[in-house]
Amino acid sequence: MINLLLSLAAGVAVVVLVKLFGFGLLAGIIPGTVVFLALFVVLGRRSFTQLQAVVQAVQAELSSMSANKKEQLAKADKAVKMLEASLPLGRWQFLVEPEIHGQIGMIKHLFKDYDGALASFKKSSGRNYFAKAMQAAIYFQKKDYTSMQQSFEAAVKHGNKESLMWAAYAWCLIQNKKDDEALRVLSRGVEANPSDEKLKKALSALQNDKRLKMSPWEPMWWQLGLESPPMQQPQFVGGGRRRGFMRR
Repeated sequence: MINLLLSLAAGVAVVVLVKLFGFGLLAGIIPGTVVFLALFVVLGRRSFTQLQAVVQAVQAELSSMSANKKEQLAKADKAVKMLEASLPLGRWQFLVEPEIHGQIGMIKHLFKDYDGALASFKKSSGRNYFAKAMQAAIYFQKKDYTSMQQSFEAAVKHGNKESLMWAAYAWCLIQNKKDDEALRVLSRGVEANPSDEKLKKALSALQNDKRLKMSPWEPMWWQLGLESPPMQQPQFVGGGRRRGFMRR
C-alpha cells in the first residue's frame, strides 16, 4: 500500500512540475503515468526481494534440522517467528502479507499444529495452491468435506499444472466413497495436463476399479499429511511458483 502511495505521489509530482513549466495538463499525464508505473514496479520488486531473503533464511533454518524432536520444534518455532517479523512488509506491497501467512501455515501444518495452520491458511492468498491443498487436507481430517472440496477447487484452479493437486483431491474423494467424483476430478486433471503420464495412469487405474496409488507424487505427497512417510521426520521440498521452501 505504501509503495502504491509513493508511486502515485511521484506521478502527481511530475504532472504538477510539467504544469509549472507552462505546459498543459495533458502534457504531464504521459510522463506522470510512466513515472508512476516504473516506480511502482521497482518498489514492488524491492518488497518481494526482501520477502524472498526472509524465506531463504527460513528455508536454511529448516533444512539444517536434525532428527531430534525437541530441536525440530524449536527450529519450526524460530522459522515462524522469522516470518511473523516480516509481516510489516505487507504494509508496503499488496499480496505480501497473504503470502507470509501461507508460508506460516505450511510450517505449522508440517509440524501438526493443524488449528494454527488453518488460522494462517484463512489469511493466505488463494493463489498459493500448495497452501490451499494443505488446508483441504486439514478439512478432510476434520471431516468437513464441503470445505475440503472448496479448498481443493482453489488449489486446482491456481495449480492446475501441478498434478499432485488433482491426485490428492481425487484420493480424498475416494476415501469419502465418492469414486465417481474422483473420476471426474482426474478427468479434469488429464484435460488440463494431456501429457502428464502420472495423471493418465491414475485415471486409468480408477477406470479399471484399481486403487489410486500416490507413490508417483512422493515425497511432496507426504507433506499434505494424509499418509505417513516411512520416516516420520518432516520433509521439506524446494523449487517450483511454490514460494520459498514450497513454491507454487
